[in-house]
This record gives sequence, structure tokens and C-alpha cells, in this order.
Amino acid sequence: MRNTLPYARAGQTIGLLGGSFDPAHAGHAHITREALKRFGLDRVWWLVSPGNPLKSRGPAAMAQRLQRARQVINHPRVTVTDLECHIGTRYTAETLSRLQRLYPGVRFVWLMGADNLVQFHRWQNWQQIMADVPVGVLARPGDRLAARCSKAARMHRQQKLSPRHSQALPQGRPPRWCFVNMPMVAQSSTQIRAGGGWG
Repeated sequence: MRNTLPYARAGQTIGLLGGSFDPAHAGHAHITREALKRFGLDRVWWLVSPGNPLKSRGPAAMAQRLQRARQVINHPRVTVTDLECHIGTRYTAETLSRLQRLYPGVRFVWLMGADNLVQFHRWQNWQQIMADVPVGVLARPGDRLAARCSKAARMHRQQKLSPRHSQALPQGRPPRWCFVNMPMVAQSSTQIRAGGGWG
């Protein structure tokens, strides 16, 4: 199985951006490039998931989503992967736990857009995610205020890192998280699907 997984060596810091990528778009690529800079990451892996447990409608075929994702992001420090299919996990918490066992000595940072922070408390074992890895949150159009007022943000306000120190996010022990503002790309997978531009 190891040959089907991305390479990382002990001491590296890997950002993980998970989602259905149904389809991947310029907004995903933009927040990935910003995350590399702002959180001091060595690499980012896009975890193209088999499906989102919070969505009733299934995504497009995995091969189609992987192909689109690789067209959208062409960066030497970004890897597009379907590793959850290979390690047999479905929920983020179990994926992170498994990756930490598979990659001893690698520091992982979970990345998400502000839209996901709004509903983060609905994720299975979300508190375990906060306890296991630092979390980097990147602004998304229309979601900044809702994200700052979200249940997860309120419950973990003491562990929030100032954006001025965002480069230090991977270095400390979780729980710790950081919300960064940035120029935004107003594009979403939902809009693309609704406009008939996918599938």
C-alpha cells in the first residue's frame, strides 16, 4: 500500500486540504498557495475524498475528480491524492489518526476554508481533530464573520493563534488554530455545478 501513498519524510510539515473537490476550482488552488506561504508548510496534499458524509448527494466519479483537480493545481509542492480510498478511512478524524501512524515524525496541519469552520462542530469527532493536529483556516467569500462566531471558534478561542504568528502554527502542540484573511477568489463547487459547468 505504501507505493500508492504520497511520499513524506520525518521532519516535514504537510498541509492537508480535504474535500470532495466536486469539482476542483481556482478557489481551491488559491487557498492552497496561500496556505503554503502563511503556515510555513513544506507541502500540501489534496485529499480527494470518496464522498462527504454530510452531503446526501454523491459526488462525481473519483477518476473524473482527480483528473480535474490535477488540471486545476500544477504546483511542485502540491500533491493530489485519493489516499483515503487506499487506507480505507471515511471521516477526517480517522484519516488523521491513520496518517500519523503511517508517517511517524511528519507534522500534519489540517486546512479548511472558513465555510467549513462554520459547520465544523457537525463533523464526526471534530474535537479529536482539534486535539490531534493544528488547524489552519483560510478566509472564504461571505463566511468570515460566521466562522469567527462558530461553535468551534468559540469553544477554542483560547487556542487561537494570531495571524501575525501564522508561520508558527505547525510548531506547537495542538489544540491550536489560526484564521488568516487574504484576497479571495469568489468561486465555489456548488456554483459550478448549479451553472451546469460540471458533470
